[in-house]
Amino acid sequence: MAKRVDKNAARVRQLFNSCNQNTRSQWEYVNQKGFDFANDNQLTETERIALEEQGMPTFTINRILPVVEMLNFYATANNPRWQAVGVEGSDSDVGAVFSDIADYIWAGSDGSSIYSNAINDAVTKSVGYLLVSVDPDSDNGLGDVKIMQPEPFDVYVDPKSRDMLFRDAAFVMIRKVLPQTHLMSMFPDAKAKIKRAASDQNSEFSYTEKATGGFQKDFAYNDIHESESIDPASGEQDQLMELFEVYEKIKVAYINMNYRMPPSEEEIMAIQERVTVQRDNMKEEMTVELMELEKKLRGAVESGDMLPERYELEMKRAQEEMQAQLEAFRQEAEQQMQAAATKIENKIVSEAEFKLLIKDKTFASMIVDSVKFYGTRIQQTCVIGDVTVYKNVLPDRITEYPIIPFHFKWTGTPYPISAVSPLIGKQREMNKAHQLMVHNASLGSSLRWMHEEGSIDTDYWEQYSSSPGALLPIRPGATPPTPVQPAPLSNAFFGIVNEGKQDMEYLAGIYGAMQGDTNAQHETYRGMLAMDEYGTRRVKQWMKNCIEPALRQVGKVVGQFSQSVYTGHRTFRIIQPNNINEEKMAEINVPIYNDLGEAIGKFNDYGTMKFDVRIIAGSTLPVNRWAYLDELKSYMEMGVIDDIAFLAETDIKNKENIVKRKSMYAQMQQQIASLEESQKNDKGTIETLERQIIQSGIRDKVMKASMEVDKKVNDVKTRKEKEALETQAQHKVLRQTQKAFAESEKGKFATSLKNVIKDLESSKED
Repeated sequence: MAKRVDKNAARVRQLFNSCNQNTRSQWEYVNQKGFDFANDNQLTETERIALEEQGMPTFTINRILPVVEMLNFYATANNPRWQAVGVEGSDSDVGAVFSDIADYIWAGSDGSSIYSNAINDAVTKSVGYLLVSVDPDSDNGLGDVKIMQPEPFDVYVDPKSRDMLFRDAAFVMIRKVLPQTHLMSMFPDAKAKIKRAASDQNSEFSYTEKATGGFQKDFAYNDIHESESIDPASGEQDQLMELFEVYEKIKVAYINMNYRMPPSEEEIMAIQERVTVQRDNMKEEMTVELMELEKKLRGAVESGDMLPERYELEMKRAQEEMQAQLEAFRQEAEQQMQAAATKIENKIVSEAEFKLLIKDKTFASMIVDSVKFYGTRIQQTCVIGDVTVYKNVLPDRITEYPIIPFHFKWTGTPYPISAVSPLIGKQREMNKAHQLMVHNASLGSSLRWMHEEGSIDTDYWEQYSSSPGALLPIRPGATPPTPVQPAPLSNAFFGIVNEGKQDMEYLAGIYGAMQGDTNAQHETYRGMLAMDEYGTRRVKQWMKNCIEPALRQVGKVVGQFSQSVYTGHRTFRIIQPNNINEEKMAEINVPIYNDLGEAIGKFNDYGTMKFDVRIIAGSTLPVNRWAYLDELKSYMEMGVIDDIAFLAETDIKNKENIVKRKSMYAQMQQQIASLEESQKNDKGTIETLERQIIQSGIRDKVMKASMEVDKKVNDVKTRKEKEALETQAQHKVLRQTQKAFAESEKGKFATSLKNVIKDLESSKED
């Protein structure tokens, strides 16, 4: 039975064949040669044999390697730093978390090493790559975002791409040739597929012709033969197979819809309660109005202005109108409140999901409007040999290729130029000039001889002709041998060597002063700083226009992957670069619970955050330590920064202990503690004095009040005493008057009595 053809695997093979054409092969050949020259593999086997046959030296003077190392140093002196800028105000606080997560991912992926390798590839092979991926088994299955560094010659890009970061490419492919056993360990769930897969490696080719044997100084993976692939389980030769990882940008149909969200049962009950309250209030008002109308109509009936039948008819109509108004009010109020409680929500779903949703007539009636659009998504396909292992679409947040290129010189195509390519011609020129000068000097110190055949013993002369004080015999009658002097070299050769060194520095933009050459440095400190500033402008131009855009893209892709992976509650521990603050903790997606223990939201909700990622310009460039520390010192003297910030940037050991003992902050804390204690005592004294003043004021007020009361009491007492004296005087006068009156009356009575007695006596006598 014929094997069924995997159409997807055949399509991937066709994509690879369309990329792997003459242009790609020539580009790889040129840049592999640049990589070989940088690693001092500068002679081909043909050149080596030709030099040895001529008796010329085969050494090379590698002037390219220092250039490569200096470019690597300038681009990787420090780790890159990213900054997230929130799109909305609510995203600003959470945006700061991205920098911490990016540092965590960078440290967990050993970012310094892989970034250094990528820059080295960019300098020597014209382009380096960083790959953002996910390790699903990391952190006990929770998964972690990882950054990897693929081999540049394993990456195949759509030849029609015209974007520097390949964002417009139809596809980006990674092709590797790996042993079958290793592939099974990489994909344990696809062992059966890998066993039945067949591989075709006829597309392999030799990048460059190199000197073999002990003269080959670097190796590409194509230099490792299939016979060197060993199955570790059996120890036998293992089959090599092709692994294709293809990333493609596809358009997925989405629906942006607005729909009404009806109120819940609790909200409906609350609405009904509010309507009932308003209806009852209205009913009470209308009842009072009805009673007033009834009283008015009854008065008209009693006065004879209205018939009783008309009274009953009018009252019936008023009651019916009241009921109708109450019912209309209830319906209108419920509709208004339900409309107010019904929220218009926005949601984006795929077209397939939308078609399923609108089959529900209830939901379809709630849709206000919908707009169809196409979103960019990344489709990942993995093929081994002629079998598809998996094919899936990355999460919705990921819209950029996870493979980010770092060019040295972008040419507008997927085939850039390396820093080494323009230097190969000068390197060959310098190698040839040195070889000729050394060969000429060797000929001058070890003469050649012309002699008649048979006139000398050739073995003896070859052994001793260049020995000091040697006696060289000739046969009798023979003509003595004649020395053959080498032709003198032109002085132009020495000029070629010197000019070649200068041309090499000029082409590369890496001068001797930048590498510590004291003869090329300025004598003064400021002059050295000026040379450092002006001499690195070409490097900074490369960093600004090629490396920093790629780093910004790395930060953007890391942000998309991290938001897709870190959806749960996670805590990250970030190691700090100095010894003062050894580590920092970052926490995202912290659940927020209500009183019933139900999760109602998230604090630092990282997944819903929207932000723009920016690379901090110049963060990877080296810093002149002495100039930087001198600048920090001036800032500290001006009071812009403190001594802790200055100490953190130095290379002093045990900085943390120094901070505790000698820090200005520590001294200020002691002073502050002393001042606080003094302030506390002063505050207590002030409070005591305030209490005493208040108490004194109270006593003064009490005293004044007491004096006023005493004064009033005394006034009253004086007035009463005065009144009493006046009363006593009046009583005394009254008593005296009464006494006088009584005495006068008594005298009158006595006189009258005497007169009566006298009259009685006189009458008695009569």
